[in-house]
Amino acid sequence: MKITVISIPVRNQEKALHFYTEKLGFIKKKDMPLDGDNRWITLVSKDAQDGPELLLEPAPLHFEPCKVFQDSLMAAGIPWTQFDVDSVDAEYERLTKIGVEFSIKPSIFSTVKYAVFNDTCGNYIQIVENL
Repeated sequence: MKITVISIPVRNQEKALHFYTEKLGFIKKKDMPLDGDNRWITLVSKDAQDGPELLLEPAPLHFEPCKVFQDSLMAAGIPWTQFDVDSVDAEYERLTKIGVEFSIKPSIFSTVKYAVFNDTCGNYIQIVENL
């Protein structure tokens, strides 16, 4: 058993695709139409193109429990997921220069440095550097 696809709920798939590819640097791997205006859009890390795929899941648009959970995490300031980076400080500087808004600036907790940003699609995302 292995992890192949992990989903993240988004309110607008096109906006999410733009943010995750153009700002975060992920690469689009799949983009197939589904029912209605929904699409099966997956992204991969440029450094692990054969690794796990991130699915931009449109569930909050038509599944109320997902929307409620996503809203609750945002209201509490809890990240939906985390991405590992080589340097939180470098990513923080790069992302703030292109307009990404952080709710938590680079901070140290135990053996990690982390920061949290808003993905503009209904989620907080945490970046983490192991110290």
